[in-house]
Amino acid sequence: MSQYSILITGGAGFIGSHVVRLFVNKYPHYRIYNLDKLTYAGNLENLKDIEQKSNYIFLHGDITDTAYIEKIFSEYQFQSIIHLAAESHVDRSIHNPMDFVFTNVVGTVNLLNAAKKIWNGHPPTGMRNLFYHISTDEVYGSLHSDDEYFTENTPYDPRSPYSASKASSDHFVRAYHNTYNLPIVISNCSNNYGPNQFPEKLIPLMINNIKNNKPLPVYGKGENVRDWLYVEDHAAAIDVVFHKGKIGETYNIGGHNEWKNIDLVHLLCKLMNRKLNRPEGTSEKLITFVPDRPGHDLRYAIDATKIKTELGWSPSLQFHEGIEKTINWYLENEDWLNHVTSGEYKNYYQKQYLNR
Repeated sequence: MSQYSILITGGAGFIGSHVVRLFVNKYPHYRIYNLDKLTYAGNLENLKDIEQKSNYIFLHGDITDTAYIEKIFSEYQFQSIIHLAAESHVDRSIHNPMDFVFTNVVGTVNLLNAAKKIWNGHPPTGMRNLFYHISTDEVYGSLHSDDEYFTENTPYDPRSPYSASKASSDHFVRAYHNTYNLPIVISNCSNNYGPNQFPEKLIPLMINNIKNNKPLPVYGKGENVRDWLYVEDHAAAIDVVFHKGKIGETYNIGGHNEWKNIDLVHLLCKLMNRKLNRPEGTSEKLITFVPDRPGHDLRYAIDATKIKTELGWSPSLQFHEGIEKTINWYLENEDWLNHVTSGEYKNYYQKQYLNR
């Protein structure tokens, strides 16, 4: 019997690289294909520890390229898909929404069409076909401070070009299930943090700026609230949903861990002062309040009861453990940070992979 083949899109990105590593190491009898365009946030250096594994194959390509997607589906006959590839930075979506429309909407529909074409024409393989679409809690809109958590039944109310593009892709995935009987599952997760995150996002940005004595930009008064989830816990949840999730269902994945942005920044300052042997209060002086961004959602908070009750998943780390591990990783991996911000790693991997 041939190996069960899984396509993971966006597998060189922050969350994707943790998912690829988990599946490659945990399931040696699976064949894991990692498809990534290698934009600014896609970094094969995240996967150096598994790049020689016999069950791992990297594919360099763009999910918006219809001909390329059809070609690789025909050639490799993927039996399931874990779809993480996405433009995900809200600020970038405000300045250039069309990039988000093409990648998050058109790219998703390309994958849906390719999966439908292949799976509808082939008999069962012993392992189920599954299109697993990874989404975000931002599709649900914004909560007031005293509102109940987002559930899987919360109506969609996207409020930024990014969240609107993800909401649209969610709707297409469900439409292909209802119209074509495509086997799908969706999960919506809260904010992730941890190793390998590109330093435009809040936590790695603050760690890097504190280390280098640069200003710590905080939108508005820093009152916005986010629910934080350690990335390896998210990868573990994806593993559970992929193997045990019910076809056609949605699962919310959250950390049960709400923080105001300003409180989180103060915590990072405190921890970094200790780790860098700086006097108490030193890093806090770097905090700089900047004008709020347009349409800045006040609060996200996930009710993850369904995935816990039905599939048995819950976060393994308390936030104080996860944030300590995260800070330590960034302080111990300065070369990685320099490479991804300078683009040096792309020259290396251009020779290793892209010219094959």
